[in-house]
Amino acid sequence: MTNKITAVDIYRFSIPMEPFTIATGTMDHAQNVFIRIHTDKGFYGVGECSAFPMIVGETQDTCLAMAKDFAKLWKGQDVLDIPARMQQLHDAVAGNTTIKSAFDMALYDISAKHAGLPLYKFLRGKKRVVESDITIGIGAPKQMAMKGVAFKRTGANILKVKLGKGAETDVERIKQIREAVGPEMNIRVDANQGWSFDEAVFALQAIGQYDIEFCEQPMRTWYNDRLPELMKLSPVKIMADESVYNHHDARMQIESGSCHYINIKMAKSGGILEAKKIHDTAAERGIPCMMGGMLESRIALSSKLHFVYASPNIHFYDMDTCMLGHLVDPCVGGVTYEGYKLNISNEPGIGADADEAFLKGCEKFTI
Repeated sequence: MTNKITAVDIYRFSIPMEPFTIATGTMDHAQNVFIRIHTDKGFYGVGECSAFPMIVGETQDTCLAMAKDFAKLWKGQDVLDIPARMQQLHDAVAGNTTIKSAFDMALYDISAKHAGLPLYKFLRGKKRVVESDITIGIGAPKQMAMKGVAFKRTGANILKVKLGKGAETDVERIKQIREAVGPEMNIRVDANQGWSFDEAVFALQAIGQYDIEFCEQPMRTWYNDRLPELMKLSPVKIMADESVYNHHDARMQIESGSCHYINIKMAKSGGILEAKKIHDTAAERGIPCMMGGMLESRIALSSKLHFVYASPNIHFYDMDTCMLGHLVDPCVGGVTYEGYKLNISNEPGIGADADEAFLKGCEKFTI
């Protein structure tokens, strides 16, 4: 039995937020795109992506433009053949993984609804405890330390600290945060490609004394060839983020001795189909993964939680995206938080959708 695609609704899904700074820039709103794919069997699936131009190179406008092209390609096609549909997009255009991830998500939503299953069961997963970290953006060391204390008071157990703007100041940032929150909180750091090789060596050796769980992406990807050397010099374990977009990248990073861990993000992989290949490639080689994200709402976050439930090699959870200063929640249903622990209902599919009242204020295109 097939489900033919009849129409695709595309929305400019901008979410206002408090300014958030990482090594490569500052965002004051989430540049998201929301889609609904309709079929001739009465099902529709939802997808959302969050453009982060400083990292992935896509903007909200490029995502909207490509979404219109993708929708035209898919009209009349079988929505249940996920590999064929995604290959169709890859054959049409290279890259553009962020907007591809929204289309991938909608396919999985429809397929799970068609099967009458929550997505994690469709993916043959089962629920488990998932506790997210909470991210501290780059700022003055004292301000970041105060933020860490504030998060601790709200029950956070794991801090993710953004670094990458001045190696010496970064060391001071970690020193002050550790002194402020005490020894019991777990601290992980993310340099977002902000250091040179020498800066990375200096910073990682200096912060090693502060019990740091790992460091994400210390250097620009053009220094990937120097990661094996950095691995030997660093007392802090290294997680690949921007160095791994697909399972081929994962294989190369692991087999060259360039990382201890890998961060999987739908905006990099192009969605669940490729994310599963990254997960399995890492699992086969004994490299644990993290579930990360950009600035998605609880819609895309819900799909990520389903994926985590079906991915036993994901050991770390950076799933705080809609807790990072979103000033509006445009989602109905979906992920719920109990402190920093995530859960979701057993509704068929992803179990999340956009709030119709929010959509009324969004620019819309129908293909």
